Amino acid sequence: MASKNSFLLKLPCKTPSLFLSLSLFFLFTLSLFILFYTPILKTSSPPPYFPISPPTTIKVYLADLPNSFNYDLLTHYWSLNTDTRLGSQVDNDIRKKLTKRSNLSHFLLPYPENPLIKQYSTEYWILGDLLTPQELRGASFAKRVFDFSEADVVFVPFFATLSAEMQLGVGKGVFRKKVDENEDYVRQKKVVDLVKSSDAWKRSGGRDHVFVLTDPVAMWHVRAEIAPAVLLVVDFGGWYRLDSKASSGNSSDMIQHTQVSLLKDVIVPYTHLLPRLQLSEDQNRQTLLYFKGAKHRHRGGLVREKLWDLLVNEPDVVMEEGFPNATGKEQSIKGMRGSEFCLHPAGDTPTSCRLFDAILSLCIPVIVSDDIELPFEGMVDYSNFSIFVPVSDALQPNWLLGHLRSFSKNQKDTLRLNMAHIQHIFEFDNGHPGGIGPVLPEGAVNYIWKKVYQKVPMIKETIIREKRKPKGVSVPLRCHCT
Repeated sequence: MASKNSFLLKLPCKTPSLFLSLSLFFLFTLSLFILFYTPILKTSSPPPYFPISPPTTIKVYLADLPNSFNYDLLTHYWSLNTDTRLGSQVDNDIRKKLTKRSNLSHFLLPYPENPLIKQYSTEYWILGDLLTPQELRGASFAKRVFDFSEADVVFVPFFATLSAEMQLGVGKGVFRKKVDENEDYVRQKKVVDLVKSSDAWKRSGGRDHVFVLTDPVAMWHVRAEIAPAVLLVVDFGGWYRLDSKASSGNSSDMIQHTQVSLLKDVIVPYTHLLPRLQLSEDQNRQTLLYFKGAKHRHRGGLVREKLWDLLVNEPDVVMEEGFPNATGKEQSIKGMRGSEFCLHPAGDTPTSCRLFDAILSLCIPVIVSDDIELPFEGMVDYSNFSIFVPVSDALQPNWLLGHLRSFSKNQKDTLRLNMAHIQHIFEFDNGHPGGIGPVLPEGAVNYIWKKVYQKVPMIKETIIREKRKPKGVSVPLRCHCT
């Protein structure tokens, strides 16, 4: 109090004098603001992304699951012999090295390099972040808490992609069957039973739980049971078949999102398969448009086959069949880094890893996918570095190439510069063994938690609304498509 009073005694005792002094002070401050801030407003252009504001964190509780549902699955994967689905020469080489290191902890095992699995590795990096000692997690947007009552959300550490892909590799015939021979189904049920029996689930009905379902076939048999939770998905295409069956009497392409919704779920990026190209390393690009992937797809991906037929024989266009395995990866690196534009048509689902490979290769994405959902929208403006083309326009003969050729060098350079500014937000790898270590401050893991944080007020409101409902009354499922 004494110090505060001594400060007050130094102020002028007359109100007019005090008013005049304060007025002069504020006028001086305003003058400095106008002098130094106005030129910035005139010369700066809007950034292609909006950086995360650091002061806030999301409090995360880690659901209590045995290691058999996460890191033990990695141990099992690396103990497998190669086979036609899971086989990867890179993984085979890693497997040989690991067998010589008998003392290696399963917490330090790498995630598979096999493209079928690596592109869906979100859960691996998120769990690695949460298991990092708190004193090393200063850059993380998520703060781990050890009492669920203090948490904003509960993260469920199930490596669902690894579980599904291993089952598809060793027993694809039973994958869609609810039988004991389907080890993935057995694991899915055990995870749900354990989580739903917890006090944390009972408190919220699962609405504050976070599951990673990036692989379209992840947790295939239990999706209805975890539908109230926050689901981290790459798009909503994996629900297409279920929803189209449910929409009796409606058009077959009408997706009724009663299990997934932008209101509660979060779109996350695929893990890119190609290395990052720095803007300073960029060289002259000779090809106009590049695409590498499977020509034949299903459902919404039928547009890909039509585009292929339109473009395959055009000059300055490269259309290649294949997937980025060891050989295809080198072809994709060369193709994307040597092309001005990279084509991104819908496949079996609206998105693919190809988009993020293009961004990391500084190849301007040309997105032909009318139903696409993109990660981090609201924090990222994709129109600053991508070209969006309606399917109806893209399928007109000669239209697409004419449109791309209309872009000036300055326009393309600006798109590529903007792309270079946001590459880092799609990076998962933190460079630490087993993924356990400090995350990239402006990387994918932090951006995912930022998007989940935006859902927290809605989650809390839904939990409170559910509590006040009379016994036997439930909230009806509604369509929340946007």
